[in-house]
Amino acid sequence: MPFPRSSGILLHPTSLPGNYGIGELGKEAYDFVDFLHRSSQRLWQILPLGPTGYGNSPYMSYSAIAGNPLLISLELLRERGLLESQDLENLPPFPLDRVDFDVVIPWKTSLLQKAGKRFFGGGDSIVYTQFDGFCRGNSGWLEDYALFMALLNLYEGSPWTHWPDELRHRHPSALQRVREELKEEILLQKFYQFEFIQQWLNLKRYANSLQVSIVGDIPIYVAHNSADVWSNPSAFKLDPETGNPTQMAGVPPDYFSATGQLWGNPIYDWKYLEKTDFDWWLKRVEGVLYLVDIIRIDHFRGLEAYWSVAAGETTAMNGNWIKAPGAKLFGAIKDKLGSLPIIAEDLGDIDEEVQQLRDSFGFPGMKILQFAFGTDSDNVHLPFNTAENSVIYSGTHDNNTTVGWYTNDANDYEKHQLEQYLGHSLSLHNVSWDLIRLAYSCVANQAIIPLQDVFSLGSDARMNRPSTTEGNWSWRYRREALTHEYSDRLSYLVKLFGRDRG
Repeated sequence: MPFPRSSGILLHPTSLPGNYGIGELGKEAYDFVDFLHRSSQRLWQILPLGPTGYGNSPYMSYSAIAGNPLLISLELLRERGLLESQDLENLPPFPLDRVDFDVVIPWKTSLLQKAGKRFFGGGDSIVYTQFDGFCRGNSGWLEDYALFMALLNLYEGSPWTHWPDELRHRHPSALQRVREELKEEILLQKFYQFEFIQQWLNLKRYANSLQVSIVGDIPIYVAHNSADVWSNPSAFKLDPETGNPTQMAGVPPDYFSATGQLWGNPIYDWKYLEKTDFDWWLKRVEGVLYLVDIIRIDHFRGLEAYWSVAAGETTAMNGNWIKAPGAKLFGAIKDKLGSLPIIAEDLGDIDEEVQQLRDSFGFPGMKILQFAFGTDSDNVHLPFNTAENSVIYSGTHDNNTTVGWYTNDANDYEKHQLEQYLGHSLSLHNVSWDLIRLAYSCVANQAIIPLQDVFSLGSDARMNRPSTTEGNWSWRYRREALTHEYSDRLSYLVKLFGRDRG
């Protein structure tokens, strides 16, 4: 589905500023939308919104549909009387430029628990009716998710494969027993989702009212330790006794790692999914489209053929490409949901079959300017080789910032080629905006820039380093950074290069 010519900013909500250690869906989120509007931006791209586990990666979530309770605005809870002003005093010494997850998670969870207990201890029948309607309307995923999280807390974070046999194998009598035993914790988990989705949808409606669309993200795989795998084991390649993956996901050696990336997620049992008319995937896409306007499918190539690594391997080097029924999957999604507002993350080891799958459904692909200058004029990421139906980026959340790339990653040849392309010498002060201008001037219908590049920040503002497990996903900006100078520069480029047609 081609999109109108437009531009946007890549920023995950955890990176928003604020007083409580992590970005939230309150005032600062609305201020960011106002900044997008002032800057003539039509797109806000985010990372997956799900609740995160070990490593805090939004790509390793406990649920494919649920939202991250850490994003719930404490101020909005206070305004509704679910927290008191003194609850938000005597804050831990949160850093301003980073999320200290080890401090934020226990502190904020205790306040969310307090808010939940006040919610259920109150007497607002109208809100209870709304909550009951939310639970019934989302029961298809919410019941299993809330129970999974309650059990995860009961077993102190141990993965579901370490739970007692009757729970690991989901014996009905055992599930019924723990639902009764853990009913208060299950209600709290449902309350968190009720609050998250209310706050998020209010924010989305505000963004849409200012002609800003939300670009969400679907990781192709889900975490093994998730409600999805625990409640749908037949959809994955698992050992029927232990529940452990028999085949793991990843990619072969690439730009980011000489030994490949071994993600460890379980591979889908595509034969089973096809027999069910891809019901699990249909519900997943439908659930995410309820929260966003456009979906970016991460690792799109894995829906044409995926890299499968046997359990027990320690790197992704020894794997095999196996065909996936991507055309049948997208056909089923289109039959149920109509035209597909999907962006294909078609980076990495891409062959003609992947391109054919992308193009047969009209999905725009992705181009990255940081990848454009390492070879010759045939490089597919160069602006003059880019198709209109594509999205161009200076870099993504997996790349270094542009200043960091220029300082630490780009070799002399790449710097020389970039200078030749621009027709002037480069400076560290201007290189981010040189790439922003290149992206905006490109024929690609959409241009999306990480906020770090708007601010011309260095490597310390990088969001993620693939194949590493520590120090990622934590960058935040300060509220005073969203200046009118940046808005004016972005608006000027939008009008200059006709990116106000969306």
